Amino acid sequence: MSALSAPGFPEREIRARARRGTAEVFPDPGSYGAELYGPGAAAGADALDRARIVPPVFMPERLEKLIELAREPESGDVDLTVRTGGFTASLPLYLSAFGSTRAGSGDLAVQASRQAGHLGIPMVIGENMVPVHGYRRGGGDAARSALLARIDAYLEAAPEGVGGIVVQQSTEDADSEVWNLLYSDPATRPLLESGRLAFELKTGQGAKPGLGGMTVVAGAEAAQLAGRFTVTEAFGPDDERRLRCATPGTFTDEILRQQLRFMRNNFPKARTWVKFHPGRDIGLAVRTAWGAGADAVTVDGAEGGTGWAPRVFLDQAGLPLAECLRRIGRPQGCLLASGRMWEGGRAVRALALGATAVGLGRAALIAVDEDPEHGLVRLAESIALELRLLVSALGKYAVGALAPDDLWWPEGGAVVAGAPLPADPASEGATP
Repeated sequence: MSALSAPGFPEREIRARARRGTAEVFPDPGSYGAELYGPGAAAGADALDRARIVPPVFMPERLEKLIELAREPESGDVDLTVRTGGFTASLPLYLSAFGSTRAGSGDLAVQASRQAGHLGIPMVIGENMVPVHGYRRGGGDAARSALLARIDAYLEAAPEGVGGIVVQQSTEDADSEVWNLLYSDPATRPLLESGRLAFELKTGQGAKPGLGGMTVVAGAEAAQLAGRFTVTEAFGPDDERRLRCATPGTFTDEILRQQLRFMRNNFPKARTWVKFHPGRDIGLAVRTAWGAGADAVTVDGAEGGTGWAPRVFLDQAGLPLAECLRRIGRPQGCLLASGRMWEGGRAVRALALGATAVGLGRAALIAVDEDPEHGLVRLAESIALELRLLVSALGKYAVGALAPDDLWWPEGGAVVAGAPLPADPASEGATP
């Protein structure tokens, strides 16, 4: 029986892709010849899903490809390789951070790490792994910390020259000197020498914008963590379980610039990433990070998140990803986006609005829960097939060629190339 559930998320469809891979991109082949196919029920859950992908009639870029190949281009000619935050990635995907949650730091996370390495896509390891699980190497899996187990699993499977590992650091991580430990560890030297290690400054997360990480702990673990985190009796004094709360950190534009300068000076061989929650000033924050030299900026839409969070934050706090992308506008650097990503259509929309790659969080964990050996690989392969078909249908042959005019928005009509998408009606009147 599966261990994980994801209410409100297309869990059934993701599990099917984890089992059958690219076959799930199409209708059931058994129905061929007996069923007439057309659009299904509208499935748009937010503004990004409501946008239509609109191929043109005239395709000059397809003509250029035809001349280059001396034949008609096909979807298999689409190049999905991208440069993501200083890394070369085989697909415009990355494995989002799971952090120190129970689901995100156990066997599922290690299996997800191994499959992400096999795919050659970057992997982000979330906050508070060392303060919660420690940092130790030993003679067997049982002796290794959760952080190092994930790094080792990724490296065992990753091909040379592609992918990379990104390690977040929060306030509590800084107290544990996580980046210093990794940067000085001889085992990570191959990552540094090949340019495949990055450190990500975490300023927030989509599931609970403005808050730090939260987990449920009990017994001895609660007592152990009380010295480093705030541990409260949120579930009542008679319940042995406790709520462990991390701090989100305090940032201004100048603090952010100073932090990035510190990272670049102290860890010159590591790439510099920044992660933002979906705040109302996301455009300013992203531009500030790029201006300070960040190799990549990650934005979690309010639809994102895998960890424990108050219901009011899950349902009511933070900007949707579409609105974040609208406020950011034309990117000045590498932009990574996450939030309810699990299939190629939503990924294409985010890429057309400026993202370099999109993150798989809940979808990745569900896929690995369905098949620990191949689930994430099959899910990514199904997304890759959809990406190739859609990008080719748009008359383009690299994901970096996607642009806002490849989308049409029912609320405001066509979007002019390079212009921001129409505001979500629910966000009208918000501070830009």
